[in-house]
Amino acid sequence: MPSERASRRRPSRRTWVFVSSGVLVVLLVLGALAFGGVIWPGRVFATGHDVRGVDVSSYQGEIDWDVLAAQDIDFAYIKSTEGSSDVDEFFAANWAGAMSSDLLVGAYHFMSFDSPGETQADNIIANVPADGTLPIAIDVEYYGAYFDAPPSRDQVTSILVPLLDRLEAHYGVTPVLYATAPAYSRYLTDAYAENPIWIRSVVLPPSLDDGRDWTIWQYSHRDRLDGYTGTEYFIDMNVSALTRDELAALAAR
Repeated sequence: MPSERASRRRPSRRTWVFVSSGVLVVLLVLGALAFGGVIWPGRVFATGHDVRGVDVSSYQGEIDWDVLAAQDIDFAYIKSTEGSSDVDEFFAANWAGAMSSDLLVGAYHFMSFDSPGETQADNIIANVPADGTLPIAIDVEYYGAYFDAPPSRDQVTSILVPLLDRLEAHYGVTPVLYATAPAYSRYLTDAYAENPIWIRSVVLPPSLDDGRDWTIWQYSHRDRLDGYTGTEYFIDMNVSALTRDELAALAAR
Protein backbone atom coordinates (compact mmCIF):
# COMPACT_ATOMS: atom_id res chain seq x y z
CA MET A 1 0.00 0.00 0.00
CA PRO A 2 1.48 3.43 -0.93
CA SER A 3 2.29 5.78 1.90
CA GLU A 4 0.14 8.79 2.68
CA ARG A 5 2.95 11.09 1.40
CA ALA A 6 3.14 9.22 -1.95
CA SER A 7 -0.62 9.47 -2.32
CA ARG A 8 -0.49 13.22 -1.80
CA ARG A 9 2.25 13.58 -4.44
CA ARG A 10 0.41 11.63 -7.14
CA PRO A 11 -1.44 14.05 -9.47
CA SER A 12 -5.18 13.66 -9.25
CA ARG A 13 -7.34 12.82 -12.22
CA ARG A 14 -8.76 16.32 -12.04
CA THR A 15 -5.25 17.75 -12.42
CA TRP A 16 -4.54 15.61 -15.48
CA VAL A 17 -7.84 16.68 -17.05
CA PHE A 18 -7.04 20.34 -16.35
CA VAL A 19 -3.54 20.09 -17.83
CA SER A 20 -4.74 18.15 -20.87
CA SER A 21 -7.50 20.66 -21.48
CA GLY A 22 -5.01 23.52 -21.23
CA VAL A 23 -2.67 21.89 -23.73
CA LEU A 24 -5.57 21.27 -26.10
CA VAL A 25 -6.67 24.90 -25.89
CA VAL A 26 -3.12 26.11 -26.61
CA LEU A 27 -2.86 23.79 -29.63
CA LEU A 28 -6.23 24.94 -30.94
CA VAL A 29 -5.25 28.59 -30.57
CA LEU A 30 -1.90 28.01 -32.29
CA GLY A 31 -3.67 26.08 -35.05
CA ALA A 32 -6.15 28.91 -35.56
CA LEU A 33 -3.38 31.51 -35.66
CA ALA A 34 -1.43 29.44 -38.20
CA PHE A 35 -4.55 28.86 -40.33
CA GLY A 36 -5.18 32.59 -40.32
CA GLY A 37 -1.61 33.37 -41.30
CA VAL A 38 -0.90 35.24 -38.06
CA ILE A 39 1.94 32.88 -37.21
CA TRP A 40 3.75 30.51 -39.51
CA PRO A 41 6.61 28.16 -38.55
CA GLY A 42 8.85 28.80 -41.55
CA ARG A 43 8.64 32.55 -41.07
CA VAL A 44 10.85 32.38 -37.99
CA PHE A 45 13.64 30.57 -39.83
CA ALA A 46 13.29 32.74 -42.94
CA THR A 47 14.22 35.88 -41.01
CA GLY A 48 17.84 34.82 -41.35
CA HIS A 49 17.73 35.73 -45.06
CA ASP A 50 17.67 39.32 -46.29
CA VAL A 51 16.40 38.86 -49.86
CA ARG A 52 12.62 38.28 -49.90
CA GLY A 53 10.12 37.78 -52.67
CA VAL A 54 6.60 36.77 -53.62
CA ASP A 55 5.08 34.53 -56.23
CA VAL A 56 1.64 35.36 -57.60
CA SER A 57 -0.97 34.15 -60.05
CA SER A 58 -4.53 34.99 -61.09
CA TYR A 59 -5.63 34.01 -57.57
CA GLN A 60 -4.25 37.33 -56.30
CA GLY A 61 -6.35 39.19 -58.89
CA GLU A 62 -5.42 42.75 -59.78
CA ILE A 63 -2.18 43.83 -58.13
CA ASP A 64 -1.00 47.33 -57.32
CA TRP A 65 2.68 46.67 -57.87
CA ASP A 66 3.82 49.97 -56.37
CA VAL A 67 2.09 49.03 -53.12
CA LEU A 68 3.27 45.43 -53.16
CA ALA A 69 6.87 46.30 -54.03
CA ALA A 70 7.11 48.78 -51.15
CA GLN A 71 6.68 46.03 -48.53
CA ASP A 72 10.29 44.95 -48.08
CA ILE A 73 10.43 42.56 -51.02
CA ASP A 74 13.15 42.25 -53.64
CA PHE A 75 11.75 39.92 -56.28
CA ALA A 76 8.56 38.51 -57.75
CA TYR A 77 7.78 35.40 -59.75
CA ILE A 78 4.58 35.64 -61.80
CA LYS A 79 2.63 32.68 -63.16
CA SER A 80 2.63 32.88 -66.94
CA THR A 81 1.50 29.59 -68.38
CA GLU A 82 0.47 26.02 -67.71
CA GLY A 83 0.85 23.01 -69.97
CA SER A 84 0.79 23.53 -73.72
CA SER A 85 -2.04 26.02 -74.05
CA ASP A 86 -3.12 27.72 -70.80
CA VAL A 87 -2.09 31.31 -70.09
CA ASP A 88 -2.70 32.97 -66.73
CA GLU A 89 -5.34 35.64 -67.33
CA PHE A 90 -3.48 38.23 -65.24
CA PHE A 91 0.00 37.51 -66.57
CA ALA A 92 0.28 40.36 -69.06
CA ALA A 93 -0.95 42.95 -66.55
CA ASN A 94 1.21 41.53 -63.76
CA TRP A 95 4.29 41.44 -65.97
CA ALA A 96 3.87 45.06 -67.05
CA GLY A 97 3.20 46.23 -63.50
CA ALA A 98 6.05 44.30 -61.92
CA MET A 99 8.53 45.33 -64.60
CA SER A 100 7.68 48.99 -63.93
CA SER A 101 8.70 48.52 -60.28
CA ASP A 102 12.20 48.12 -58.86
CA LEU A 103 11.69 44.39 -58.25
CA LEU A 104 13.61 41.58 -59.89
CA VAL A 105 10.96 39.85 -62.02
CA GLY A 106 10.59 36.38 -63.50
CA ALA A 107 7.82 34.19 -64.91
CA TYR A 108 6.98 30.68 -63.80
CA HIS A 109 5.34 27.90 -65.79
CA PHE A 110 3.32 25.10 -64.20
CA MET A 111 4.55 21.95 -65.93
CA SER A 112 1.96 19.47 -67.10
CA PHE A 113 2.57 15.72 -67.06
CA ASP A 114 0.08 15.40 -69.92
CA SER A 115 1.76 17.13 -72.84
CA PRO A 116 5.22 17.19 -74.45
CA GLY A 117 7.95 19.48 -73.25
CA GLU A 118 8.38 20.93 -76.73
CA THR A 119 4.80 22.23 -76.96
CA GLN A 120 4.92 23.52 -73.40
CA ALA A 121 8.06 25.46 -74.35
CA ASP A 122 6.19 26.88 -77.35
CA ASN A 123 3.45 28.13 -75.01
CA ILE A 124 5.98 29.87 -72.76
CA ILE A 125 7.95 31.42 -75.62
CA ALA A 126 4.77 32.75 -77.21
CA ASN A 127 3.72 34.53 -74.03
CA VAL A 128 6.75 35.41 -71.87
CA PRO A 129 8.95 38.31 -73.00
CA ALA A 130 12.71 37.97 -72.91
CA ASP A 131 13.21 41.09 -70.79
CA GLY A 132 12.73 39.46 -67.38
CA THR A 133 15.34 40.15 -64.73
CA LEU A 134 15.09 36.60 -63.34
CA PRO A 135 15.24 33.31 -65.27
CA ILE A 136 12.10 31.43 -66.25
CA ALA A 137 11.09 28.98 -63.51
CA ILE A 138 9.48 25.58 -64.14
CA ASP A 139 7.10 24.38 -61.44
CA VAL A 140 7.36 20.59 -60.99
CA GLU A 141 4.82 19.21 -58.53
CA TYR A 142 1.96 16.74 -58.24
CA TYR A 143 -1.56 17.82 -59.12
CA GLY A 144 -4.99 16.23 -59.43
CA ALA A 145 -4.96 12.46 -59.79
CA TYR A 146 -1.15 12.46 -59.83
CA PHE A 147 -1.05 12.85 -56.06
CA ASP A 148 -2.26 9.25 -55.82
CA ALA A 149 -0.55 7.97 -58.97
CA PRO A 150 2.60 10.01 -59.68
CA PRO A 151 4.20 9.54 -63.09
CA SER A 152 7.55 7.77 -63.22
CA ARG A 153 10.83 9.64 -63.21
CA ASP A 154 11.46 8.56 -66.80
CA GLN A 155 8.11 10.02 -67.88
CA VAL A 156 8.85 13.35 -66.24
CA THR A 157 12.41 13.44 -67.58
CA SER A 158 11.10 12.92 -71.13
CA ILE A 159 9.00 16.09 -70.70
CA LEU A 160 11.31 18.21 -68.58
CA VAL A 161 14.60 17.84 -70.48
CA PRO A 162 13.34 19.10 -73.87
CA LEU A 163 11.38 21.83 -72.09
CA LEU A 164 14.50 23.10 -70.32
CA ASP A 165 16.63 22.78 -73.44
CA ARG A 166 14.20 24.81 -75.58
CA LEU A 167 13.87 27.54 -72.97
CA GLU A 168 17.61 27.90 -72.42
CA ALA A 169 18.21 28.09 -76.16
CA HIS A 170 15.54 30.75 -76.59
CA TYR A 171 16.15 32.94 -73.51
CA GLY A 172 19.88 32.33 -73.18
CA VAL A 173 19.55 31.67 -69.44
CA THR A 174 19.43 28.44 -67.43
CA PRO A 175 15.88 28.02 -66.07
CA VAL A 176 15.12 27.71 -62.36
CA LEU A 177 13.44 24.52 -61.13
CA TYR A 178 10.70 24.85 -58.50
CA ALA A 179 9.58 21.73 -56.68
CA THR A 180 7.79 20.51 -53.62
CA ALA A 181 9.89 18.19 -51.44
CA PRO A 182 8.18 14.98 -52.69
CA ALA A 183 8.55 16.03 -56.33
CA TYR A 184 12.19 16.97 -55.81
CA SER A 185 12.96 13.58 -54.27
CA ARG A 186 11.21 11.67 -57.05
CA TYR A 187 12.21 13.68 -60.12
CA LEU A 188 15.14 16.04 -59.50
CA THR A 189 17.47 14.38 -57.00
CA ASP A 190 21.05 14.02 -58.29
CA ALA A 191 20.19 15.67 -61.61
CA TYR A 192 19.89 19.09 -63.27
CA ALA A 193 23.05 20.31 -61.57
CA GLU A 194 23.14 23.58 -63.56
CA ASN A 195 19.59 24.64 -62.72
CA PRO A 196 19.06 26.79 -59.62
CA ILE A 197 16.62 25.14 -57.21
CA TRP A 198 13.53 26.81 -55.77
CA ILE A 199 12.13 24.53 -53.07
CA ARG A 200 8.89 24.61 -51.11
CA SER A 201 9.07 23.88 -47.37
CA VAL A 202 6.50 25.67 -45.23
CA VAL A 203 7.41 24.33 -41.78
CA LEU A 204 11.18 23.88 -41.47
CA PRO A 205 14.12 25.15 -43.52
CA PRO A 206 14.62 22.92 -46.56
CA SER A 207 17.21 20.17 -46.63
CA LEU A 208 17.53 18.59 -50.06
CA ASP A 209 18.05 14.85 -49.85
CA ASP A 210 21.02 14.92 -52.24
CA GLY A 211 22.79 17.56 -50.15
CA ARG A 212 22.41 20.24 -52.78
CA ASP A 213 22.09 23.93 -51.90
CA TRP A 214 18.84 25.74 -52.69
CA THR A 215 18.68 29.18 -54.30
CA ILE A 216 15.10 30.18 -53.39
CA TRP A 217 13.00 28.85 -50.54
CA GLN A 218 9.21 29.21 -50.50
CA TYR A 219 8.67 29.31 -46.76
CA SER A 220 5.02 30.31 -46.51
CA HIS A 221 1.81 30.09 -48.50
CA ARG A 222 -0.24 31.91 -45.86
CA ASP A 223 1.19 35.43 -45.62
CA ARG A 224 -0.80 38.59 -46.13
CA LEU A 225 0.46 41.75 -47.83
CA ASP A 226 -1.29 44.86 -49.11
CA GLY A 227 -1.84 45.54 -52.78
CA TYR A 228 -3.94 42.75 -54.28
CA THR A 229 -7.67 42.10 -54.47
CA GLY A 230 -8.12 38.55 -55.74
CA THR A 231 -10.11 35.63 -54.38
CA GLU A 232 -7.00 34.35 -52.58
CA TYR A 233 -6.55 36.12 -49.25
CA PHE A 234 -2.96 34.91 -48.82
CA ILE A 235 0.23 35.25 -50.82
CA ASP A 236 3.27 32.96 -51.15
CA MET A 237 6.49 34.24 -49.57
CA ASN A 238 10.06 33.31 -50.44
CA VAL A 239 13.62 34.09 -49.49
CA SER A 240 16.84 33.63 -51.42
CA ALA A 241 20.13 32.24 -50.17
CA LEU A 242 21.81 34.72 -52.53
CA THR A 243 22.30 38.45 -52.26
CA ARG A 244 20.09 40.59 -54.48
CA ASP A 245 23.00 41.18 -56.87
CA GLU A 246 23.77 37.45 -57.01
CA LEU A 247 20.11 36.67 -57.69
CA ALA A 248 20.02 39.25 -60.48
CA ALA A 249 23.16 37.73 -61.97
CA LEU A 250 21.27 34.48 -62.67
CA ALA A 251 19.59 36.26 -65.56
CA ALA A 252 22.76 37.85 -66.94
CA ARG A 253 22.77 37.30 -70.69
